[in-house]
Amino acid sequence: MRLVLVRHAEAAPGTPDELRTLTTEGREQARRLGEQLRADGIQPDAVLTSPLLRARETGDALGFGTAQARDALAPGATEDDVRGAITGRGETVVVVGHQPDCGRIAAALGDGTEPAFPPAGVFVLDLPS
Repeated sequence: MRLVLVRHAEAAPGTPDELRTLTTEGREQARRLGEQLRADGIQPDAVLTSPLLRARETGDALGFGTAQARDALAPGATEDDVRGAITGRGETVVVVGHQPDCGRIAAALGDGTEPAFPPAGVFVLDLPS
């Protein structure tokens, strides 16, 4: 199974936190990321996101169809939460989440090294089925 772990794109400041939207640049970052993923041959079977607005907007802006929000992917999500969310979703799944969760999850599911995760950052992991 291929997991494409994405940090949400640039979000505007504000409160409440769960309703922060993407900035104009953030929407463009997510759109460009979707184009790059397609150019790299990635065609996900599902796009799952945190329930927070900025993550849902990022998932939709990638251009792979409607993203599905999952409470388990909210801030504080762990590698176990991601594994549970992607199980049975196909061979390639995009998960849109938050920092520092994305870096920690990538390290836990990968080689232990925590990658940098700027807004609209991506890390691809091939997981055993």
